[in-house]
Amino acid sequence: MDLELVTEGLQFPEGPIAMADGSVVLVEIKRQTLTRVRPDGRIEVIAELGGGPNGAAVGPDGAVYVTNNGGFQWVQTPDGLTTPHGTPDDYKTGSIQRVDLKTGQVSVVYDACDGRPLRGPNDIVFDAAGGFWFTDLGKSDGDRMHMGHLLYATPDGSMIRRVREGMVTPNGVGLSPDGRTVWVAETHTSRVWGFGIVGPGEIEQPPNLWTPGKVLGPLPGYQLLDSLAVEASGKVCCATLVNGGITAFDPAGGTEHYAFPDPLITNICFGGPDMQTAWVTASGTGKLYKTRWPRPGLKLHFNA
Repeated sequence: MDLELVTEGLQFPEGPIAMADGSVVLVEIKRQTLTRVRPDGRIEVIAELGGGPNGAAVGPDGAVYVTNNGGFQWVQTPDGLTTPHGTPDDYKTGSIQRVDLKTGQVSVVYDACDGRPLRGPNDIVFDAAGGFWFTDLGKSDGDRMHMGHLLYATPDGSMIRRVREGMVTPNGVGLSPDGRTVWVAETHTSRVWGFGIVGPGEIEQPPNLWTPGKVLGPLPGYQLLDSLAVEASGKVCCATLVNGGITAFDPAGGTEHYAFPDPLITNICFGGPDMQTAWVTASGTGKLYKTRWPRPGLKLHFNA
């Protein structure tokens, strides 16, 4: 696979969105910003977000909605990579933020659900009805780790619910082409769960506690899953940590791995006229890559 380096010098990029004008909007978690990368590699800060902006998606109103994990501590590895490590001293809570792309104005839409704070919102995807699914990975203090959750909310701030509780580090989230399955990647189990959707923010009740949904994986050895995007064919493309790259899971069975030169590959998005252009965030080295994907990606419901 031929890779084109679009830009570098980003501070742990994540959450890329392929915009209609050819630019890519993404978050920089360490820099705490929503950032636009122009096709020529120029970097422009759209908004200062604070905390730890982790995922981003365009909503039905043309604004960008950001899953903010509340922040990380950061370390530099011996080989020069930047990586998150633990929870910062100034951490308060996670949140869902709305960013007006024209003005850069930032507002908090949610920071709790049913009186319980959002711990570490991570990834987000809008459905055709205009609501959004998002994951809350949780936080860890070195001794304890919160259980994670899959949630659903409306962008106007009027409704938020936990749809699936008790997940282990839920990270990437995406929808199947027919909109009938929500896929969730768990980082530390290296599994992708598929939950049948029966209505906006509602999933099928599991037949028992042991089989809550369809499962893809786990991957062999020590590999961790990050955020994801879905192909038009229905394959689920998960950013893969340690074995740096993108792993495409086929719901019918089997995987394909596409290697990238960074062990901390965190996300992928699709765009271009035929949806076969892929942008990939290489977070450890602070780079954004572009490549020709072997198959078209699934077009998202909203863009700007």
